[in-house]
Amino acid sequence: MSEPTRAWLRDAAVPAADLVAIREAVVLHGRQQAQGSDEQAIACALYEDGRLLAGAYGHTEFQRLYVSYLWVREDSRGQGLGGELLRQIEAQALARGCVDVLIETLLDEVAELYEHMGYACIAHVHDFVPGFTRHTLLKCWAARD
Repeated sequence: MSEPTRAWLRDAAVPAADLVAIREAVVLHGRQQAQGSDEQAIACALYEDGRLLAGAYGHTEFQRLYVSYLWVREDSRGQGLGGELLRQIEAQALARGCVDVLIETLLDEVAELYEHMGYACIAHVHDFVPGFTRHTLLKCWAARD
């Protein structure tokens, strides 16, 4: 019996499907450790005349809403749509039994907006990206079980 042949691949040489497989394997392993995952995608979007105006998506799991992305079309910013979008997706999460929500941003002014909406900064990394601080914010609606 011959020895298996091994080869290191790097960067673009690693097939995209294998990158997805790696991510999924890490997530699955973590969920197996935590046990009882109830992960479910969550999304909310606003359309105007059939065009996407604003949207947010992420997932809920272990009674927590994780907001991955929140976006408002550039020509519609400054009108309160981002805050309304966040309230909409929070309402969905509350209906699912979530007790808190976690969100991140690289923009100081967005972190301040979230703080005005009841979020507390629980961590930040200065120069996460040169010139930007990564803010991790948490909003609690109820105590954890």
